[in-house]
Amino acid sequence: MSDDSVADLIDGVLAGKPRAIARAMSVAEGRSEKASELMATLHRHAGSAHVIGLTGVPGSGKSTLVAALTRILRTQGKTVGIVAIDPSSPFSGGAILGDRVRMTGFADDDGVFIRSMATRGALGGLARASLDIVDVLDAAGFDVVLIETVGVGQDEVDIVQAAHSVIVVSAPGLGDEIQAIKAGVLEIADIHVVSKCDRVDADKTVNELTAMLGLGRSGKNMGDKGKPKWQIPVISTSAETGEGVEKLVEVIHNHYTHLEQTGEMQHRQRLILEMRIIKTAEDMLREKLLGERDGRLQELLESAFKRDTDIRTAACDLLDAVNGKTES
Repeated sequence: MSDDSVADLIDGVLAGKPRAIARAMSVAEGRSEKASELMATLHRHAGSAHVIGLTGVPGSGKSTLVAALTRILRTQGKTVGIVAIDPSSPFSGGAILGDRVRMTGFADDDGVFIRSMATRGALGGLARASLDIVDVLDAAGFDVVLIETVGVGQDEVDIVQAAHSVIVVSAPGLGDEIQAIKAGVLEIADIHVVSKCDRVDADKTVNELTAMLGLGRSGKNMGDKGKPKWQIPVISTSAETGEGVEKLVEVIHNHYTHLEQTGEMQHRQRLILEMRIIKTAEDMLREKLLGERDGRLQELLESAFKRDTDIRTAACDLLDAVNGKTES
């Protein structure tokens, strides 16, 4: 792979060239100085795409639904970028599932770009550089960016900080309604989807989710006076047959209109940026702290092991050591 200059990559991404987009994504994941320069420029060209997050437990049919949504959005003339976050291989660290395995039928469509990413231990189902990848797709001019989380458990509420519209996908018979209560997923959703609606117990899941939504009196969709700013719908779909998917696309468009008309879009964009700034600062600090592993950290570790110092004091001393090097 040639070593493209940052200027060449930026020009290629802004022109929507697939090779440049793919190369820019690889650079962004590397977290080098080149990545910082690249993303600083692309950030100024991002901010137009509708970012949609899909989350839910494994087996709920997220990947199939993403493919079905993409097909309908393409018929409407929308270009679609997909960030599919996969489990990491314990050996290579790469994504276990690949975009060619997950979604077929888009290989020859220049209006669709799919990127699979490995979590590499990131919490909340989000890979470390996932939102940089979203920025690349946004700057490249894609109208809609779909983020599909890995679906490993109940820590995926972080997706609410990464998307303008959040879809929680449940499947009949998986006990998702109970998991929604435990995880607080009920409150992060803008849209609930019950997939595989051809199953006999699908209506039961829809009714239970609807009932629980009726009991809810908190969450991001509640206004200052306890009245909902957006009435959260529960949509039944079958990605295999296409049933309900067009209705879901209509509801997604309605939610986007709601965000724009109420000013909620700007509010959510600010929250996303705040989270990214804090996450980036945390990453930078963590790297500096780990850089002291063979230095001051080792000294403090020995002192704490001998019980000569306590954990908090050792942590403060480590931060002082890092800050001292930063200032000098």
